[in-house]
Amino acid sequence: MERTIHNPWTWQEQFGFEQGNEVRSESRTLYCAGQTPVDADGTPQHGGDMAAQILLALDNVETVLRSGDLTLADVVRLNIYVTDIDLFFEHYGVMAERLALAGCRYTGSLLEVSRLAMPGVLVEFEATAVA
Repeated sequence: MERTIHNPWTWQEQFGFEQGNEVRSESRTLYCAGQTPVDADGTPQHGGDMAAQILLALDNVETVLRSGDLTLADVVRLNIYVTDIDLFFEHYGVMAERLALAGCRYTGSLLEVSRLAMPGVLVEFEATAVA
């Protein structure tokens, strides 16, 4: 796989994402369902704690990726859904640091929604990985 990053500007660097990911060659793609901060039984965890929910939801993204023999470094798109965007930005560094350490250079969208599927869930990540 050959990946080319397209950043016609530099402002996105402070937020840790890319404007465009171009992928060429024969590859395989894993489209992950939205991953939330739930345990192995699907029970929501860390009620009211955005930072802990971000980390657990990312753990769950990584679990799905590993099942496809992929890592966060293979993620080319990451959509983020939150119920409180201001609260999310208070804890943005937790996510940004984790993704940077993993070599994740993603494109994506950040959207505030009125609620997510399960009560108490504050964040959901929807990833697409290519290898």
